[in-house]
Amino acid sequence: MQSTLWTEKYRPDDFSEMVGQDEIVNRAKAFVKQGNMPHLLLAGPPGVGKTTLSLVMAKQLYGENWRANVLELNASSERGIDIIRNTVKDFARTRSIGDVPFKMCLLDEADSLTREAQQALRRTMESYAATCRFILLANYSSKIIEPIQSRCAVFRFKPLSKEQLVKIIDKIAASEGIKVDEKGKDAVIEVSEGDCRKLENIMQSCAAISETITEDVVYSIASAAKPKEIKEVITLALGSNFIQARNKLLETMLNHGLSGLDLVKYIQKEVLSLEIDNRKKLELVEKCGEIEFRMSEGADEFIQLEALLSQVALAGEKS
Repeated sequence: MQSTLWTEKYRPDDFSEMVGQDEIVNRAKAFVKQGNMPHLLLAGPPGVGKTTLSLVMAKQLYGENWRANVLELNASSERGIDIIRNTVKDFARTRSIGDVPFKMCLLDEADSLTREAQQALRRTMESYAATCRFILLANYSSKIIEPIQSRCAVFRFKPLSKEQLVKIIDKIAASEGIKVDEKGKDAVIEVSEGDCRKLENIMQSCAAISETITEDVVYSIASAAKPKEIKEVITLALGSNFIQARNKLLETMLNHGLSGLDLVKYIQKEVLSLEIDNRKKLELVEKCGEIEFRMSEGADEFIQLEALLSQVALAGEKS
């Protein structure tokens, strides 16, 4: 195994290597070609290429001088108003090194900035636009105040599709000389949920303990329940075998170290594939939402999971 994480090893330095965000990449290429760009807001789920696109743009614009011209602040940095007033402002007011007339400030996890810090940032973005461009990365663009959004060109990223994730898996497997069977691929894709970073970390963990990445290895490493285990629980409940369903659910929960909230999400996914009428599916999905809310408010997980199973059993009797 390599000592560096695959997430770093396979981070591209060129636009042509980026996967799954073609429209956004084309817009970014146009900015780099012109040698100019507005402030940007990159919004979307984690692990789909927001940070990577920002760094590729920086490397393409500045070449070897990119580190000297880029200030990168992420969630591990202090994110209060003092950082914006001091560190960011001092960086933004100085001229860049090289031919590009502006520096670049990357604010990763910008949606975690306090509202006061965002208010200070909006003025800094306006005052120093000639010498610094800001790239804000956020999972939830709605948490960025409207005045900042209006100052930025917004790029909205989407989760990677199954076909794109398969290409990434095949590329890593070929480069690292590891084997991944078909069920193993499906399991990696299912567990990663469109997050490329999570996918690569799961593959690295699996490869450390097994020469071949299989379904069983993936679910054991990811501490996730197999869909067939959850489906067995629901099937038992629908067949009025409530006690067996309860015991199987607790066994699955303890074997994989899952929380109650995790199990509710798994059950909600499997409900949609059940062979019951759509009205019952709607009622069970609504009940999943209610149970999830109760748990998030501090209700006992075991009691709430039993309550959810009881609703599944009642739906089976009515069917």
